[in-house]
Amino acid sequence: MIVRIMGEGQLDVADDDLPALNDLDSRLESAIDSGDEETFRAALHSLLDNVRKVGTALPADSLEPSELVLPPVDATIDEVRAMLGDEGLIPG
Repeated sequence: MIVRIMGEGQLDVADDDLPALNDLDSRLESAIDSGDEETFRAALHSLLDNVRKVGTALPADSLEPSELVLPPVDATIDEVRAMLGDEGLIPG
């Protein structure tokens, strides 16, 4: 799956890594629902850090379509809330 982190670039993430990312996505959703800025910030950082860890960066000039777009590390709760779908940021 091609994942774009806004403001950073694209990474190729293996399907096998999606369950762990979904768990982190659920934690992020819970933090948004609670409105706790500190918990939200930690959850967002954990999700993005894990995507960077398991993903393989694509070249900057790559024109692959992104299957998933994640917010930048400095996104606000309201910005991320607006990006959430029925299944969070990461479907599945």
